[in-house]
Amino acid sequence: MSELVRVQKYIADSGVCSRRAAEKLIEQGRVTVSGKPVAIGQKVESDAMTVRIDGRQIYPAKKDRFTYIMLYKPRGYVTTAKDELGRKSVCDLVQDRHARLYPVGRLDRDSEGMLIMTNDGELTNKLTHPKNHIPKTYRAIVKGAVSGQVLSTLSNGVYLPELDYTTSHADIEVKEVKADRTVLLITLYEGKNRQIRRMCDAVGLELLRLKRERIGKLSIGTLSAGKYRRLTEREVEYLKSL
Repeated sequence: MSELVRVQKYIADSGVCSRRAAEKLIEQGRVTVSGKPVAIGQKVESDAMTVRIDGRQIYPAKKDRFTYIMLYKPRGYVTTAKDELGRKSVCDLVQDRHARLYPVGRLDRDSEGMLIMTNDGELTNKLTHPKNHIPKTYRAIVKGAVSGQVLSTLSNGVYLPELDYTTSHADIEVKEVKADRTVLLITLYEGKNRQIRRMCDAVGLELLRLKRERIGKLSIGTLSAGKYRRLTEREVEYLKSL
């Protein structure tokens, strides 16, 4: 008898999306198992049942077929597999890969830097789940000088009125100060949508450029915009250990 797994895990293992995104698809009634609508948490036989999303059959990826890459996302690209507005997607940059890869988490269109892409749904879920508090470090260039009070607020928590939410602690380091701009290194341990942009808006800073440089201790290094490389086994194991 084949292994019994929850349907959202089955979908995540296929590389289609994260487990949380799979749960949304199930709630929307877009997932069927052997022709019948499925519920979140329902178990399926991994080798004996037909799972479809919007009528398209999916198959869980075998572990020896998982692919992991690091991409330097350029500005102007969205981190979605398909975009209804026809904008350029990061998936276009890696379309020559043998595996169908999906971005782990988000970087907004105007931001750049490190993006992990894989067909390993389990790792995607691990790296994006809020409970894991995985640190991500960004280089933020803001206009003008930044006062000590503003730095303290950014570090200790910023109230975001549009979300009715106060951000958690962030590590803030001033890297460079010039007459017209300040370069900050900001490490977040949570991942609200467009969080750094919202934080800067809330404290009156004009954000000129935003680049993600690290996830945990994994750095983008000398990778240039639009280029990617395969992660080493050691790097994959590190990400799995976070």
